[in-house]
Amino acid sequence: MKKYIILVLTCSLFIQCIAIKSKSSNTTIKTNSTKVVIKNKTTNPKLMIGIVVDQMRYDYLVKFHNKFGEGGFKRLMNGGYHFKNIHFNYIPTYTAVGHTSIYTGTTPVNHGIISNNWYDKYAKKDIYCVDDTNYQSVGAKNGGQKSPYRMVNTTITDQLKLAQNMKGKTIGVAIKDRSSILPAGHTANAAYWYEGKDEGKFITSSFYMKSLPKWVNDFNNSGKVNDYLNKTWNTYYNISTYTETLPDNNPYEMIFKGKNTPTFPYNYAELRNLNGNFSLINYSPYGNSITTDFAIAAIEGENLGKSEFTDFLAISYSSTDYIGHKFGVNAKETEDIYIRFDLELKRLLEYLDSNVGIDNYTLFLTADHAAVQVPSYLKDLKIPAGYFDGQDFKREVNSITQQFFGANELIENISNYQIFLNKKKINDLGLNQHTVSQKIVDEIINYKDVYKAVTAYTLQNTSYNNGILKTLQNGYNQKRSGDVLIIPFPSVVSYPKAGTTHGSGYSYDTHVPLIFYGKGIKKGESQEFHPIIDIAPTLARFLDIENPNGTTGKPILDIFK
Repeated sequence: MKKYIILVLTCSLFIQCIAIKSKSSNTTIKTNSTKVVIKNKTTNPKLMIGIVVDQMRYDYLVKFHNKFGEGGFKRLMNGGYHFKNIHFNYIPTYTAVGHTSIYTGTTPVNHGIISNNWYDKYAKKDIYCVDDTNYQSVGAKNGGQKSPYRMVNTTITDQLKLAQNMKGKTIGVAIKDRSSILPAGHTANAAYWYEGKDEGKFITSSFYMKSLPKWVNDFNNSGKVNDYLNKTWNTYYNISTYTETLPDNNPYEMIFKGKNTPTFPYNYAELRNLNGNFSLINYSPYGNSITTDFAIAAIEGENLGKSEFTDFLAISYSSTDYIGHKFGVNAKETEDIYIRFDLELKRLLEYLDSNVGIDNYTLFLTADHAAVQVPSYLKDLKIPAGYFDGQDFKREVNSITQQFFGANELIENISNYQIFLNKKKINDLGLNQHTVSQKIVDEIINYKDVYKAVTAYTLQNTSYNNGILKTLQNGYNQKRSGDVLIIPFPSVVSYPKAGTTHGSGYSYDTHVPLIFYGKGIKKGESQEFHPIIDIAPTLARFLDIENPNGTTGKPILDIFK
């Protein structure tokens, strides 16, 4: 009897092991005279695609809905799982931080990317998030000394490569280097970005390869960039129908050199020499078009979605951000670039249907941050808003240290709404750095544009459960952040009085779209709040792989068929 029980248990464990291991179609197992059918997990898609739209507010899906066709945003919303209450849960909401948080499933407190640029308190200089002098440019003279090494956690793209024993390919594509490099992760086969100025090429770093593949050289030599820059940008529909945005000529928008007003049309052939030459494509809908072109070329050149393993293509569309910064969220130019981006989505989806297969790919679409209405426009509407004067604030901080400590050399750097203390000077004067930082907090709270202020010491010793200070804490990295952190009032920014920006923890900067679509994703929508860091663990559960190693988000299981 004992032997029989052991045999039954052994057979049971054997069957369970096979069921866990198998990821193909149902398997039939024969044990003696018994036939057992094991229902296996559906196979993973051949191609995963992440689409991040730079500076896309959630309300654009609502505001411009009637201008969209059926094949882009509407196809994703109607055929996929659409989330209406997704927010970034940290400060600052910048491009590098957003892309990193989406793909690592955590916030700067863990992944270490605290801004696009920040002050390195050890090297005593300003640094850029993906700069790395250990590597060289590949494909151009400059612009390629880059790597993801400052991102200290793994990404979902890294975890997919690890789970497949480094099989399958990961490719990052974007106009911006940081928007390609950080999502693609540490183990990517390649990350490509656009080098404008006098180059007009997609390039990479020797971190990934020694020379560009033939398909990239062919693309760069195709003349596509020049073709786009020979176009004139006019509105896709009659401008009189663009009733969702401000008049075309208004004082809240920046003006290109060579034009007298911020108005359509934009003749790029005439404007390019005064506005950065090949870089001008960034400030046009054609920057998104060339990104789609290159993404399709990458699928074809790398045979993505054709092997037995799952490939990952991380695409970021950057031109929406360039246009938003220049013209603001309520401009005709912003409305038109989203109408035209909707067509880019349609083109990409139709290509995937035909060349990868409608049942072979899964994607998500989100944004790296949103943006604030132009503060000068809000002020004219008598809505509280304003502009943070960095130089005046610096003078105020120095006057505080002079008044209370008899020295105005106690501040080493002020940037990204953070104050870095000169600890050597503080020690030389026999002062206590926590006393100094707390006194600065106590005094700068009286400054006209400061809404909240807190010391790093407080963030290390207090746990905020909700509210704006919780988002600040989620963005604080003990290794890299400053000694005093500041939150301006809502709609108060450090920026010119035309165009707009982002970076805060207020809803206008944190509320973004999120849609999952494709193989294995059911149709539906949700009004439930989710932080952006839930995307990576959701993908991990979908692919049945390990979470990125710093993940603090939670998987959203409702989306799965």
